[in-house]
Amino acid sequence: MPDTLASNITDVVDLTRALVRCESVTPKEAGALQLLQRTLEPLGFHCERMDFSQAGTDDVANLYARIGSGGRHFCFAGHSDVVPVGDLSSWTIGPFAAELSDGYLFGRGAADMKGAIAAFTDAAQRFLSRRGRDFGGSISLLITGDEEGPAVNGTVKMLKRLAERGETIDACVVGEPTSSRRFGDMMKIGRRGSMTVDLTVRGVQGHVAYPERLDNAIHRLSAIIEALVREPIDQGSTHFQPTSLQFTTVDVGNKATNIAPGVARARFNTRFNDLWTSKTLLAHLKERIERVHAVLGGNGTIEYDVSVSGESFYTPPGPLSDLVAGAIRDVAGVEAELSTTGGTSDARFIRSYCPVLEFGLVGESMHKVDEKSAIADLKTLARVYETVLDRYFAA
Repeated sequence: MPDTLASNITDVVDLTRALVRCESVTPKEAGALQLLQRTLEPLGFHCERMDFSQAGTDDVANLYARIGSGGRHFCFAGHSDVVPVGDLSSWTIGPFAAELSDGYLFGRGAADMKGAIAAFTDAAQRFLSRRGRDFGGSISLLITGDEEGPAVNGTVKMLKRLAERGETIDACVVGEPTSSRRFGDMMKIGRRGSMTVDLTVRGVQGHVAYPERLDNAIHRLSAIIEALVREPIDQGSTHFQPTSLQFTTVDVGNKATNIAPGVARARFNTRFNDLWTSKTLLAHLKERIERVHAVLGGNGTIEYDVSVSGESFYTPPGPLSDLVAGAIRDVAGVEAELSTTGGTSDARFIRSYCPVLEFGLVGESMHKVDEKSAIADLKTLARVYETVLDRYFAA
């Protein structure tokens, strides 16, 4: 680990820099959780490593840190893992150098979401320095190393372990970079579901000069694609955008010019709203596909391989969103939009256990080259989280 990983770092900028310098590309821990544990324990947090394994997946390190054993339990949740840097030569500043330039902190994870983890910690430190450890409740950090990966050995298993031993969470804020154009302009109170479908379409291979003897799998697949994308799946709902369907690959692998292929494969992903579950949506899409299949006739077949990474969910506006929106308004002077846009997050698991929303830094640069966060935003985020704690545990 870098020599700069001191155990007494609590300033949000310094801690973010130290975390960014840990090259914790999924599923590597790279010292990030060790650093966090050494920072939290002097504040009074009991830190517990929850590392999980499962056949066919990478081992993943996770950290659960809690102070307090009773009263209302407020949880900050997030992930220490980051996506790969991509083309290293395209970075203006080294992705793990954590350099400061022109009012920004640069590095992989600065926005998504090591900056928020540092803000959790800084907020807790400031809160505890004023209120003491006997503030009448519990604060926890639930940090996984598996959010950017398959999300198998992380948050979902941590929550299950807590439930098995009788620990409950009363409210949770996930520190994903939800702000859109300026800090504080958006929080997420729900997310669309995500389902990926791999299609294998089988026809009959044959010589292109004898079309009566073949059943071109490409022609079958193209008709299926047209049927799926020609009309919208829905018009959206009260709180969600319309369901989207995007094909991400079409593969035949045919190098010959005189052979019509007998097999064609394609993959599409849907981001679906609360009008559907993955089960009802899949049934609807299969109905569209099978209708085309019947019209085409012949002896072709279709195979489906379905993967669901999360169902849609929605946390109705209420005490938690009011609390966080009020803190954003009073600290940053911004009115946050309550949104359900974007991809998935580990909030999809947490929502089964307690009210949850997501709020964090500006996400414009996440997963990009030269990922960055404004230094001022890091400091403001810590103050927002601190205000949330103050008001949640108001005397």
